[in-house]
Amino acid sequence: MVYIAFAAENSEVACDETGEGCGPAIAMKWFLILWFVPVSLISAWYGLSYYDLNFGVFMLTRDVHDLVFKIYGDILGIPPTDIPPLLLRALIVDSMIVMAIVAFRYRRKIIAWVRARRAAWAAQPREAEESLSSAP
Repeated sequence: MVYIAFAAENSEVACDETGEGCGPAIAMKWFLILWFVPVSLISAWYGLSYYDLNFGVFMLTRDVHDLVFKIYGDILGIPPTDIPPLLLRALIVDSMIVMAIVAFRYRRKIIAWVRARRAAWAAQPREAEESLSSAP
């Protein structure tokens, strides 16, 4: 399979069958996969186990949910009820960091897209400054 990647100068570079030379594109793909999979798994587990939607799977029961947070609470020395908000904050901060890295990586394309949107918006005809209505 031949991969296409964008080099630092935003020029397309064709990679060979082994995928060599596609370092930035492959690295970003794996970076996003390695971020998304754990976040989606913990989110799905938390949501399903919180509402006890277990589908016959023991790991999705509310009992396991409570046990996991009790163990984490004992390890951290905090009440188990304090852990879910901490987990949510950690996921939000982690996601913001990942999105900042992705935005930095694709900043040139994002800036070009914003400039094109502004140019298209500026080219649209505008209504007259004065109202033509005689209504008060």
